[in-house]
Amino acid sequence: MSGHDKWFLPDWNAFDEVTSGLRFADRIEIHDITLRDGEQQAGIEFTREEKVDIARRLAGAGVHRIEAGMPAVSPSDEAAIRDIVELGLPAQIFAFARCMVSDVELAASCGVEGIVVEIPASDHLVEHAYGWPMERAVASSIEATLAAKEAGLYTVFFPIDSSRTEMGWYLDLIERVASEGHMDALAVVDTYGGISPHAVPFWIGKLRERLGDVPLELHFHDDFGMAVANTVIGLAAGANVAHTTVTGIGERAGNCTLEQLVLSLKLQYGRDLGIDTAQFNELSRAVCAYAGHVVPANRAVVGEKLFTIESGIVAGFMKRCGATMPTELFPYRWDVVGHEPPEVVLGKGSGLPSIELWLERLGIEADDAQRDELLRRVKALSLAEKRLLTEEEFRALCDRVRFAECRPVSTTPS
Repeated sequence: MSGHDKWFLPDWNAFDEVTSGLRFADRIEIHDITLRDGEQQAGIEFTREEKVDIARRLAGAGVHRIEAGMPAVSPSDEAAIRDIVELGLPAQIFAFARCMVSDVELAASCGVEGIVVEIPASDHLVEHAYGWPMERAVASSIEATLAAKEAGLYTVFFPIDSSRTEMGWYLDLIERVASEGHMDALAVVDTYGGISPHAVPFWIGKLRERLGDVPLELHFHDDFGMAVANTVIGLAAGANVAHTTVTGIGERAGNCTLEQLVLSLKLQYGRDLGIDTAQFNELSRAVCAYAGHVVPANRAVVGEKLFTIESGIVAGFMKRCGATMPTELFPYRWDVVGHEPPEVVLGKGSGLPSIELWLERLGIEADDAQRDELLRRVKALSLAEKRLLTEEEFRALCDRVRFAECRPVSTTPS
């Protein structure tokens, strides 16, 4: 992994002492839930046409499975799911359903290949949030999963709030649904994002002890910022599928981020899932535009300023070796994730290398004293305006410096 012409990461990642305990499955799949759980983020409303476009983009990037939505939510959601199925995309199309036979039958009528059937797993959630007797929830799950089997759907049993359930009760519930009902796979669900990274392998181990080789699908929320880390650790413990959303949108703090997870697995762990990471930037921008979601400029993988350089020190690195050895400046190249090439910008943090690069780019000559004066004026103007400078502003400063005696300026640029 270290020294690759596209990325440059620590050799330590691949040391035997680090990797000897990892138990990645031979095949790992991404089950993207942007169109369902992603849309549950407050204020996000995808239209039917937007959902179809997002599905196209996900499949085009190589995502293995797409959860197209929950048809019982609205006629528009049902129609979007049918539209997506009719596209004949290379991805498998799933629907989401409550533990109700009517939900399952509606999903099956949409032509999906698989279904995710939810149930509240914890007795406290069933009692306080649903107001059901627990036996009703269990019986409904058995009935609904059997209906899914009868419909020929690949069935993922999805017990909500699993991570806050008493372990013995939880395992008994899972085993009962597996034996009396049906499940092709079990979703390992951390609904409220509270599981710690060190507890994830313990959880996976307990399920393996009870269920054997039943495929496990990781569904982790990001309330503590741990969803990606927890998912990586769960996959390294032998889970088979990861549930993700584009740029981590979703309920409350969101879900495991597609871009971060896939890039981490590929570059840090050497696990290439066959997904085209070069499409990540465009995919994120499209989804976030539809969602009205503002992405922080420094967000990992897709932040718009990841490859923007203001620091004078780093601009010096860029001047000396950026063209031939860019991974001395960045852990991975911009084109790995579909970004534009690096850009040196002018601001309060700039240094003389920044000025020199801009002068060279614009074909402007200046002596050492003029460069020093330009740097002082750039810093002053940037601080006064609290932003980066434009090319027009820099050219104006160059004109002023060339026609004025070089002397220090006050904090208010002339």
